[in-house]
Amino acid sequence: MFITGPDVVKSVTNEEITQEELGGAKTHTQISGVAHKAFENDIQALVEMRELLSYLPSSNRDNSPQITASDPADRLVPSLETVIPPESTTPYDIKDVINPVIDDSEFWEIQPDFAKNIVVGFARMDGRTVGIVANQPKVAAGCLDIQASIKAGRFVRFCDAFNVPIVTFVDVPGFLPGTAQEHNGIITHGAKLLYAYAEATVPKITVITRKAYGGAYDVMSSKHLRGDANYAWPSAEVAVMGAKGAVSIIFRDPKEAEKQEQEYVDKFANPFPAATRGYVDDIIDPVTTRRQICADLAILANKKQSNPWKKHANMPL
Repeated sequence: MFITGPDVVKSVTNEEITQEELGGAKTHTQISGVAHKAFENDIQALVEMRELLSYLPSSNRDNSPQITASDPADRLVPSLETVIPPESTTPYDIKDVINPVIDDSEFWEIQPDFAKNIVVGFARMDGRTVGIVANQPKVAAGCLDIQASIKAGRFVRFCDAFNVPIVTFVDVPGFLPGTAQEHNGIITHGAKLLYAYAEATVPKITVITRKAYGGAYDVMSSKHLRGDANYAWPSAEVAVMGAKGAVSIIFRDPKEAEKQEQEYVDKFANPFPAATRGYVDDIIDPVTTRRQICADLAILANKKQSNPWKKHANMPL
């Protein structure tokens, strides 16, 4: 797929490029994000499409599909006790959180090779289809950048269009800094994700597993964006930024900053300040995560919420 072929590209820009490099499956699933998935052959593609369609309602007027589940809704997940490393800078795979929590560990990931610092896809909880959005700490520390914001924003919007509840797992140290991000409009592109979550009227359940810093915390389905149920694990940190960065700004003297860092960690590197202010509904034991989400989904199954009428909103396209 391409707008202009290799011959035109060469004549206009003098670039030498093959059809595969310009618009092949690898290019569009890893670099441009135009394609959401690639398959070995047409048979595999059709099988996977059937799987995808099984998660979706017949129309936007129908509720999220629900099947009879063999996986108990109140099942505890002991593996979640040890999934978060002791060091806050140590990466881990967020799929080690997602897979044990969902029904039968069946996760249909979308755009797995594009913007890998965020993970999106469909799963079932107690037989009910849900959309999963999760930061991926093992890629770019889970930072939100332009591509991740676009990827997640479009998926959230899609779930809202088809009445699919959204479950969000948060471990985000912030938006990716740098001139390339700023000059390419991360403010506008990051706003797409914020806008999608803010306008979504489907059930929204959020679990903070570790870091939830600054504006990136806010856009990841926080209470401030009308999240229905927001939880934190004991390992969660809800703050403007990490301790080292914060004290270096508050205390300009490096020696003084070093002394104050531990005090900042003791005060803010935990979920209790956020919980006392109502930013999270509860601090939960990780092993009970599946049980809590399934219970909330049952409560929110008949949620009715609408936005003020307008011809259309002016979303940050």
